[in-house]
Amino acid sequence: MKTLVILAHPNIKNSRVNQRWKQELLRYSNEITIHEIYKEYPNWNIDVLKEQKLLEVHSNIIFQFPLYWYSYPPLLKKWFDDVFAHGWAYGSKGDKLKGKKLGIAMSIGDKKENYLSTGSVTFTVDEVIAPFKASAVHVGAVTLPYFAVFGASFQASDEDINQSAKDYIKYIFQHK
Repeated sequence: MKTLVILAHPNIKNSRVNQRWKQELLRYSNEITIHEIYKEYPNWNIDVLKEQKLLEVHSNIIFQFPLYWYSYPPLLKKWFDDVFAHGWAYGSKGDKLKGKKLGIAMSIGDKKENYLSTGSVTFTVDEVIAPFKASAVHVGAVTLPYFAVFGASFQASDEDINQSAKDYIKYIFQHK
């Protein structure tokens, strides 16, 4: 079964990390489906049934995005609100995501040490992504550990980013 990567970057052409990750994902097109929601829905009119069917045929789903203001990019939030519908994803008859593996792959602009309880952010990444984990639990999915590269805005070298792309593929195959 192929892994679905929901790629949510509002400006991927200017992203060193997410663009590089996408290039690496494309090398594994037999095993990984890439679905770019900003490309698919430039007007933000999400085809909910199409998205739900796409999720139904994949058991491993990774959400790839840059961490924006300690959250998802806005279209991804809307995507969750629209697609994870009552009666489909949750509720007495909503079980379509039950048992599926959901993970996050994030590019984080800040330094890793700032995401410690003693760091300048004062929250860990696990605390920042708590809404994602709670949503996954709510729909009966299995939450995978997150994958992240830190310093994406200014610190990460090309070598670091290339290595993170290889590590990202390992992460995906490790959690199939």
